[in-house]
Amino acid sequence: MVIETIGIGMLASFFLVETVGLAAGGIVVPGYFALLLHDPVRIVATLAVALSTWLILKLLARFMLVYGRRMLVLGILVGYLLGYVTRIVPTWTTDTFRLNIGVIGYVIPGLVAYWMERQGVVQTVASLMVAAVLTRLIVTVISGGVF
Repeated sequence: MVIETIGIGMLASFFLVETVGLAAGGIVVPGYFALLLHDPVRIVATLAVALSTWLILKLLARFMLVYGRRMLVLGILVGYLLGYVTRIVPTWTTDTFRLNIGVIGYVIPGLVAYWMERQGVVQTVASLMVAAVLTRLIVTVISGGVF
């Protein structure tokens, strides 16, 4: 169901852009978030890394020209590095609980940070969550409740 979820996420993202004018953090991002809605810690970690990446981009913009494609690539690189740090942090595990703060994907935090810069933090996170939940709902209905 991974391929289908990413595809439906792309459709949900396209639908939001065309109807409300808000991007959901990148064309593939809602599908990946929909796949991991059952793991809120990783969702929050990914959004925290994206927000940190956005803040770093804002700081870098004070000292260098950061716009357009340069901002996108720099955002993806910074998001990748911060996301890598979350992956090397040891996972906290007990007998009944496992805390994994690894971010979703490798370029997802950078894409989200890029759209946070372009359209605003609240707008990006809100449209991303709407698209991810809509994607998860559609995939659940299509698969007959098996996800």
